[in-house]
Amino acid sequence: MDLETAQWRKSSYSESTSECVEVAYLPGSVAIRDTKNRNAGTLVIPGPAWRALISDHTRPASL
Repeated sequence: MDLETAQWRKSSYSESTSECVEVAYLPGSVAIRDTKNRNAGTLVIPGPAWRALISDHTRPASL
């Protein structure tokens, strides 16, 4: 897995804040890093875990 050549995409939700993350879609997984501190490390998670995270994030909270 070569993260140097990965195509990173900045979150569209980060445009108006200083809390920025970038994601790169890799075969079978997704890499996540801090835009402001790219050398701090990268979190790589399996594709199904990413889809579950996004699904939970976009689902309305139950009361």
